[in-house]
Amino acid sequence: MRETCRFCATPLEHTFVDLGTSPPCQRHVTPDERDRGEPFFPLHVRVCQRCFLVQLGEVVAPEEIFGRGDYAYFSSYSESWVAHAGRYAAAAVERLGLGPHSRVVELASNDGYLLQHFAARGIPVLGVEPAANCAAAARAKGIPSVVAFFGTALGHRIAAERGPADLIVANNVLAHVPDLNDFVGGIKTLLAPRGTATLEFPHLLRLVDDNQFDTIYHEHYSYFGFATAEEVFRHHALEIHDVEELPTHGGSLRIHARHKEHDLPGVSPRVLELRGREQRAGMRDLAWYGGFGERVAATKRALLAFLIEAKRAGKRIAGYGAPGKGNTLLNYCGIRSDFLDYTVDRNPHKQGNFLPGTRIPILAPERIFETRPDYLLILPWNLADEIAAQMAGIAAWGGRFVVPIPEVRVFDGGVPR
Repeated sequence: MRETCRFCATPLEHTFVDLGTSPPCQRHVTPDERDRGEPFFPLHVRVCQRCFLVQLGEVVAPEEIFGRGDYAYFSSYSESWVAHAGRYAAAAVERLGLGPHSRVVELASNDGYLLQHFAARGIPVLGVEPAANCAAAARAKGIPSVVAFFGTALGHRIAAERGPADLIVANNVLAHVPDLNDFVGGIKTLLAPRGTATLEFPHLLRLVDDNQFDTIYHEHYSYFGFATAEEVFRHHALEIHDVEELPTHGGSLRIHARHKEHDLPGVSPRVLELRGREQRAGMRDLAWYGGFGERVAATKRALLAFLIEAKRAGKRIAGYGAPGKGNTLLNYCGIRSDFLDYTVDRNPHKQGNFLPGTRIPILAPERIFETRPDYLLILPWNLADEIAAQMAGIAAWGGRFVVPIPEVRVFDGGVPR
């Protein structure tokens, strides 16, 4: 367990939340492994008393998560996420004046879900992706991809071999890097003198306000408030000059950063507004972080009470999705196949396997219409609207949807109630 802050090296003495132990969330159990043991690791999250970085120790090395060649998350299976990437690319091209003369590099580029939108406009792109199977899927789409973990040394190498990047994109990866200073230092190294880096990551303020404890898992080493992100980037002579608040992943930030030493247009009022809002909320005070654990425990009790009552009434319950957040929720709450008959997922790489820890079978979505469960528990609750639209046919037998976060809600397909 890391005993000092991964950014500022302050000793870590304060607990944010302790979710017990859980297996790595994307390490699905194959049929051959079903009767074997699997490792469980702590999910004990702490907060730094100096910089207020919320963080999990590096109890599972990133090479174990991403470097095995069997990483199970492919971004392109979410239609809404691909559409989000397309809108971003169109806006970035217009805002930054990107064209065939430009270079776009994405860090943690997965299966090319985002860079394909730039490549289609004739803009040179490069993906950096540590999961070899995801990078192979990107190359199949014509997206050049380097299989590696990004840091300062790789940033130097790419800049020397291909030239600096006019745009660096890093969506939902900042939380995934245990060596935070090496990663942000690499962005500094690779970024062109007047280039822009944009990073998206879940906003800690929303995580706490909306009780999104299931977004805590071993892949996520850090959880960021805006002011803390500013401090990290400032340390590496990068200035966050704009910020957007996004609905993705339950509430995310998209920060825009540039070299601090260059005389460029001023900082957006949105930066000042968000910085002040976090301050007023209390995020620069340890007391703000202290009550989260009890809220999490109350959510666990409420979800179990609902499931127990439903099973006593003879109801059949299935899950939808096999996301990382779902595994945190199920393992923390002790929900196994005694409550969920199975879960389904559109990703064929997950189908036929079992969820880590709980050993709940993962099947194809068609199974829902074969077995007609009374309730469908949506594990990727951030995609509830998309999933409810795809599975609207469960209304034919009176099936209903259940969303567990921020509180248990049951609905028929309209507005949750």
